[in-house]
Amino acid sequence: MNIKNVVVIGSGTMGSGIAAQLCNANIPVILLDLKTEISERAKKGIFESSPPLLIDKNKINYIIAGNIKENFDLVKKADWIVEAVVEKIDIKHELYEKILKTRKKDSIISSNTSTIPLKILSAKMSDEDKKDFCITHFFNPVRYMGLLEIVSETINDIKKINFLKNFCEDSLGKGVIICKDTPGFLGNRVGVYAMQVAMTEAIKMKLSIEEADAVFGRPMGIPKTGVFGLYDLIGIDLMADVLKSFLKELPKSDVFHEVAQEIPLMKNLIKTGYTGRKGKGGFYRMNKKEGKKVLEAINLSSKNYSPSKKIDLSIDEKVDLKKLVSRNDKYGKYAWLVISKIILYASSLIPSVTKDYNNIDEAMRLGFNWSKGPFEMLEELGVKFFVEKDSKLKTNKFIKELYDKKAETFYGKRQIYTNLETLGKVKQLAKVNKDNKSAITYEHKDYKIVEFNTKANTLDYYSMDALKKASDKNVIIINEGMQFSAGVNLNYVMDFAKEKNWKAIEKFIHHFQMTCKQLKYSNNVVVSAPSGLALGGGFEVLVQSDYVVAHTNIVTGLVETLVGLIPAGGGTTNMLWRWMQTQEAKKDPNFAPQKVFNIIGYGKTASSPMEAVPFKFLLEKDKSIMNRNKLLSVSQDLISEKKNGYKPPKQPTFKLSGGQARDKMFQTLENLFKEKKILEHGMEVGKKLAFVLSGGNTTIDKELSEDDMYALELEAFVQLIQMKKTQARIQHTLSTGRPLVN
Repeated sequence: MNIKNVVVIGSGTMGSGIAAQLCNANIPVILLDLKTEISERAKKGIFESSPPLLIDKNKINYIIAGNIKENFDLVKKADWIVEAVVEKIDIKHELYEKILKTRKKDSIISSNTSTIPLKILSAKMSDEDKKDFCITHFFNPVRYMGLLEIVSETINDIKKINFLKNFCEDSLGKGVIICKDTPGFLGNRVGVYAMQVAMTEAIKMKLSIEEADAVFGRPMGIPKTGVFGLYDLIGIDLMADVLKSFLKELPKSDVFHEVAQEIPLMKNLIKTGYTGRKGKGGFYRMNKKEGKKVLEAINLSSKNYSPSKKIDLSIDEKVDLKKLVSRNDKYGKYAWLVISKIILYASSLIPSVTKDYNNIDEAMRLGFNWSKGPFEMLEELGVKFFVEKDSKLKTNKFIKELYDKKAETFYGKRQIYTNLETLGKVKQLAKVNKDNKSAITYEHKDYKIVEFNTKANTLDYYSMDALKKASDKNVIIINEGMQFSAGVNLNYVMDFAKEKNWKAIEKFIHHFQMTCKQLKYSNNVVVSAPSGLALGGGFEVLVQSDYVVAHTNIVTGLVETLVGLIPAGGGTTNMLWRWMQTQEAKKDPNFAPQKVFNIIGYGKTASSPMEAVPFKFLLEKDKSIMNRNKLLSVSQDLISEKKNGYKPPKQPTFKLSGGQARDKMFQTLENLFKEKKILEHGMEVGKKLAFVLSGGNTTIDKELSEDDMYALELEAFVQLIQMKKTQARIQHTLSTGRPLVN
């Protein structure tokens, strides 16, 4: 059996996302809707989507748009038919009847429903047809969310279910968990409950929505959107429908009923068009005041909006649940109420919903981007601490058995849903060094693993120290976190800038340069395996690794100019050298400097490995991987293949034309300034970048070493960081997340 042709019926958000991911895997897709114009519009939406659903826009050609009246015969050729139409059972039943009459023998049929049980969907099917029918619950956006839940019944052909699981894991890059036919399956059952607990407890405690989101966010290892921000992102009206489905399907004895009742404020928001980000706003909204956009938050009591306030919890960046729930203030109380209820609810689902409790954790990681699932939270807190912290706590069978056994370490293996050797599994076996506060180093077999563990995995002195020490062996740089690295820790740099300690900044950047240089020229193989953001300093680590094994969902680039700086960890130098190897550069000595000036000056980024290659962010020798779980094993294979007889690269020399190349770049800056595309400081940053890329005060007959280029990078960086307008850009980006044009 093979899947070579797929029909997706329903071209809404989920149907489009599934079709796009199939295109990413080079699988031809027929996208059908009521009218061809609708599916054509969806196809255009896929092509223009931001963030992009396609890893390469050319892959849009794998989609053929059609309609279910005139083009339904195409179902005959499909190996897999995916239904993603509106959540109305009569419409689905009518469609299934038509599919079953048309499809070829042994084809797989699945529904993308997130709310309707499989037994209801298949109620009118024969036993023979039920064997080939299941639920494939993708999470939105399909390209970026790792979880796929396949829901099956005992009547299913288990060989087909396992085949589909393997296909979706290998070809579509999903973390596939096979679930029982229970309401909400795994991810939504726990995830939606967690959201409802966080919301209802915040309302009971009269917290502001900013306070609730500040706690139910990064301090708990949950994305910074928090609960109210996530509601706005999903859609308040959609969440209301999801809750109605849970209330309908779950028995009255389930505590989900306690937190899923309709909230009058939500009802009113939906009624007035405040359905979240897709509407006029929701719990948060953007409002214009004096010509400027202002983020406002609703007051849960008065129902009025006012400018959103940043909440300072005065805690470390690292997740420390025991410290968080032990706080003697309203934030500690709120955190405990939410976390304890989530753990109790998740553990109450064992074994009725799943016997494998760590699959619930993985569903929360893959489907909701939590860094820890409920059972990992329990192990971190400690069973004894959890049970004895609150005398009112009513434990369930699962918790009580652990407590009676005095089982403080109960977790067992991680990521049992996949047979792949993942980072999560290896970390349980490897020798670990946690001495470094910004990175953890693991020793495994004949190589080391370095994993950054700061906020967004930003880099500081300690991060680089970990890399430097790890280079005495073959090394893989990889993270379980959402981002590989968002770049240098700007807060770390700004702390020195506020004290005017320019020497400390210079020392740090030089240390950064020398660490990357040591990685590049060590006698061992260095592999970086990024997923998510690999920007600025994070990209500078990649560009000086021997090989990159990149997840298809990476974002790469050098974006330092947006904060008034230039790349100074070797990024400018190494990008210049890469472009100097082209045929155009060999004919024209000014080609490479001008090309890199445009790439770095505009802060260009690539949102996939395929987009990265034309910029030379990645090279042909680097690898692109659809399934994030394979990053480690492919990196291991590279080390095994390349380690024997490995020799580090030769150090380059540069011949640059100095003022001649610089004049062309300055002309570009003048034109941009006249067109008001850049302002005064943009000119200043551009000139510093041009000075470095042209080789400074050199001429074409002189040779510059790599160290000479590093010195130019460093000098420009230190000069720029001392400028008030650069500091203003950095502060603005840190406080708003958006660049400042000055």
